[in-house]
Amino acid sequence: MHHTTDNRPSALLAMSPGIADRLLTAAHRTRLTGLVRTDLALTAHQLTDPTPAVAAALADAELLLTSWGAPPLTAEVLAAAPRLRAVVHAAGTVKHHITEACWERGITVTSAAAANAVPVAEYTLAAILFAGKNVLGSARRYRELRTEHDWRAELDGAGNYRRTVGLVGASRIGRRVAELLRPFDLDVLLYDPYVDAEAAAALGAAAVPLDELCARSSIVSVHAPQLAATHHMIGAAQLAAMADGATLINTSRGSLVDERALLPELVSGRLHAVLDVTEPELPPADSPLYDLPNVLLTPHVAGSLGNEIHRMADQALDEIERYTKGLPFADPVLPAALHLSA
Repeated sequence: MHHTTDNRPSALLAMSPGIADRLLTAAHRTRLTGLVRTDLALTAHQLTDPTPAVAAALADAELLLTSWGAPPLTAEVLAAAPRLRAVVHAAGTVKHHITEACWERGITVTSAAAANAVPVAEYTLAAILFAGKNVLGSARRYRELRTEHDWRAELDGAGNYRRTVGLVGASRIGRRVAELLRPFDLDVLLYDPYVDAEAAAALGAAAVPLDELCARSSIVSVHAPQLAATHHMIGAAQLAAMADGATLINTSRGSLVDERALLPELVSGRLHAVLDVTEPELPPADSPLYDLPNVLLTPHVAGSLGNEIHRMADQALDEIERYTKGLPFADPVLPAALHLSA
């Protein structure tokens, strides 16, 4: 029998237990094994003290397919992976596992952050439109009243015609939200220290300082990355600047909002909030956030969940295909940009 050389690159899956089973459909597995040599039954959950099977696969791997819970790629791990040239991350941020040693080795990295931005932006769009029309408040009042009521009078001033929405951060998700808002008759403001008036206008928004954005917007949605510079960027002064009845939406990270300053504004009923993230991530059991009628609290579900993780797998496999063809990644992670991104 004539043997041909299998020149497909060798790949190893590295992520938390159970993730690969949910991430990759049967179609994804077929496509992946057509592109690379890999043992789909083998997933590395940690790489510092690997099993013999993982150690052998790591030594041979030219490419790592990573996702949530990927083990850190330290200098020690890289020493055991002499052939490693690329990491394809089927999730958002790579900050948890890509180390300085990876960049020093010249390893190319890509992530599915663009795919993960889609559901976050969709959640945000829904939150904005519902907030503008006071849908949650009306539903709650209807449940309480259960009688004829003059909704026209109660909702006077509500609605999404020429309402002002403020986006904090022209991140990947912030830009996606701006795009999704284009078809609506909304006035969009944007605060981002790295975006000038012209670039903001190209996104369909007007660039303004943060305090002005808070004062002018009926709805403020936070999309900045978690950095030292963005810690509590929405603080007491920004919240005080917001108009009575305004809504704060946070789908980024809890640390961007000073929750101690936010709570009194919510308990008093002056402001409304849609919070998919908090600080701490799980609010204590006695937190008022669970019960306040003017707060929609969700358990960090805006990002890819359920079938949405298959969008990230699609993007990761597209990038693996580019790699096998000798093409550069379509959406590389650049070390220089990492300090400004999530």
